[in-house]
Amino acid sequence: MKTILVVEDDKNQLLLYEQELSIEGYNVITAKDGQEAVRKVKEQMPDLIVMDINMPKMNGIESISSILSDHRKIPIIINTAYSSYKDNFMSWSADAYIIKSSDLRELKSKIKELIG
Repeated sequence: MKTILVVEDDKNQLLLYEQELSIEGYNVITAKDGQEAVRKVKEQMPDLIVMDINMPKMNGIESISSILSDHRKIPIIINTAYSSYKDNFMSWSADAYIIKSSDLRELKSKIKELIG
């Protein structure tokens, strides 16, 4: 079973992603901010990360940089409400950039494309 780390500071969205991805057959671990995400990657290496950008303590761009410095091969999907970060060259290190939606088909499709 593939493991996905979902990093999201909104508890309702985090719960939605956790439920929907579990139904799809993935093992889902969660983090509420970038610092927790970095710690979780060290504890349990995920097969893929779904990362929000705007979060407390450490934002998504900072945590992506920290994670990829140690684990270059982990696919990362930036999942944010803000399209403006797409032009930030630091976000280019992610494998995909998806604008948040209540319809998770695009996110699920990208996950399947990246890890099966």
